[in-house]
Amino acid sequence: MGVTQTFDIASIPADGIGKEVVAAGRRVLDALADNSSGKFAFNWTEFPWGSEYYEQTGQMMAADGLETLKGFDAIYFGAVGWKNVPDHISLWGLRLNITQNFDQWANVRPVRFLPGIQSPLRKADTTELDWVVVRENSEGEYAGLGGRNLSGRGPGNEVALQTALFTEKGCERIMRFAFDLARTRTVRKVSSVTKSNAQQYGMVLWDETFNRVSGDYPDVDTESVLVDAMSAKFVLRPEDLSVVVASNLNADILSDLGSALAGSLGLAASANLNPERRFPSMFEPVHGTAPDIAGKGISNPIGAIASAALMLDHFGLHEEARLIEAAIEQTTAAGHLTQDVGGNTGTEAVTDAVVEALVRSLAAV
Repeated sequence: MGVTQTFDIASIPADGIGKEVVAAGRRVLDALADNSSGKFAFNWTEFPWGSEYYEQTGQMMAADGLETLKGFDAIYFGAVGWKNVPDHISLWGLRLNITQNFDQWANVRPVRFLPGIQSPLRKADTTELDWVVVRENSEGEYAGLGGRNLSGRGPGNEVALQTALFTEKGCERIMRFAFDLARTRTVRKVSSVTKSNAQQYGMVLWDETFNRVSGDYPDVDTESVLVDAMSAKFVLRPEDLSVVVASNLNADILSDLGSALAGSLGLAASANLNPERRFPSMFEPVHGTAPDIAGKGISNPIGAIASAALMLDHFGLHEEARLIEAAIEQTTAAGHLTQDVGGNTGTEAVTDAVVEALVRSLAAV
């Protein structure tokens, strides 16, 4: 039987544990495809870009890398950063180079509490918690505008400017994305995160745009919360959350807080989307390269595997995405846990457990 649809995926493991977790996610996706009765398949092309590539070439990715990536259906990314490259060079040279140039303006970061994993949040023991952070991913505090000047004045006299960019278009499109997402959830609510009391230009524009856009969604509840108060709300009243929309920096911090409350950054998935599909979207776990455990076979693959489920959603394979998420839940509930969430199971064994649970579910369908 021939394959109905083949998805061409660019794999960029990059650095540290990114290599291990991308390999794990690929195993799960290939197992899914192998048991799809020819419904779909994945054609992988792996690129060696990252800090080792920088050491050899002086670049984080090939000069024609962006042009090469344009031809793929999606990008599956690991993690970037290593001690041989300053962090701002590795980040801007690879990951942000892709997200900015491919206008992947919607960053989706679900916060999920998995069975068998103890949350530091006592409320998680008795309350069903499930929310998603929607991050504006193209401008805001990470727009890359500014510079360093006046170094000629001597030590201690240099000036650095880092300018946050807020455009009405950028604010509106991420907010409409958040509202549309809220309409698909059980609790139809969007919480806007702001800091307009102190940032009286960009964040006031954000607030005004949110108020205007919310008028087109009368069926969705709304609230506007200052970022410091929202940080407290993540801990004290997380049951009030459904969709949280925030600027680039604020959402980055809040989504990491949410993942920590769920048990570990190793669990956190994300999707960098170009919703218009003019460019390929990129899917990656939220965690870093973890040099302290890289190569030891103990990294948590759950975030990368859950990111693969988000990629399936992007392809319209929603049932298959839910099967992967169910396999993750079966795995953690059965006690197959890596060290970061209190277990002693290795990366490969956790991946084996996810694949086994997935295959069982597929056989039962």
